[in-house]
Amino acid sequence: MTRSLRWKGAAFTLPFQLGFAFLYLLPIGYAVHQSLFVEQRSGLGLGGSTTEFAGLDNYTRGLTDTAFMTSVLRVVLFACVQIPVMLFVSLVLALLLDAVTSRVAGRFRILLLVPYMIPGVVAAIVWVNLYSPDVGPLTPLGELFGFDWNFFEPSMVWPSIGNLLTWHGIGYNMVIIYSALQGVPRELFEAARLDGASEIRVARSIKIPHVRGALVLTGLLSVIQMLQIFNEPALFRNVTPQTVSDSFTPIMIIYNQAFNAGNYHYAAALSVLLALILGVASFLFYRFTSKEAD
Repeated sequence: MTRSLRWKGAAFTLPFQLGFAFLYLLPIGYAVHQSLFVEQRSGLGLGGSTTEFAGLDNYTRGLTDTAFMTSVLRVVLFACVQIPVMLFVSLVLALLLDAVTSRVAGRFRILLLVPYMIPGVVAAIVWVNLYSPDVGPLTPLGELFGFDWNFFEPSMVWPSIGNLLTWHGIGYNMVIIYSALQGVPRELFEAARLDGASEIRVARSIKIPHVRGALVLTGLLSVIQMLQIFNEPALFRNVTPQTVSDSFTPIMIIYNQAFNAGNYHYAAALSVLLALILGVASFLFYRFTSKEAD
């Protein structure tokens, strides 16, 4: 291939490269730059403020910030429960779709994908109203069967949010896993059935191992999304501020520091720290779940 052809081929990627640079690299660089400074106010704020170079002081403060590190740990522990549950449900649904005819699977696939098509904020508002003891149907339904539950009490907030996230995300994950199942040679299933394998054995020994890559992908995307959770807790806070504090998740702390406290430099440092935590968590998840670890 001549050099001119290589340049022509590279030119097709130019729009993506420009978008990536302006929408990702420059904001990241600007956040890192802002995180290295601190704003000093004088005279109770009446004498103006000055921006001074602080080096890594904001990062040191973030790493020793009990509220921030506690929120990270809280979300990580929640992810360790919610993500496996969501992926398990998505896998079961994908296996059930794979077991029926393509016509039936197409209809149910669209139906199961509907929750994912709903914007996250709208989905959260819908479920907050469903959980409401005043206007929602779930509380009276529970009382009908003898359950006295309150979805906004401290012990129920995370299960309530987890149910919402699972409902909203299973369709997307199911489609990815189901697409991977469609790539598995059908001859393997027929050979296993001829050898006397049941459908459960076929699913456990053939189908699930062949969609391991799809499970790793959906799990990785879920880890990244989970550590950035914001909309759902923020809406729950509007209903039950005594249960969901403004430091409930890392993103909520960053938002409050930037837009309520006006401490943009510290918020930028926390954003960079959260990005590093996301990178480490994603790497560890991929390292321990991919086939390269075998």
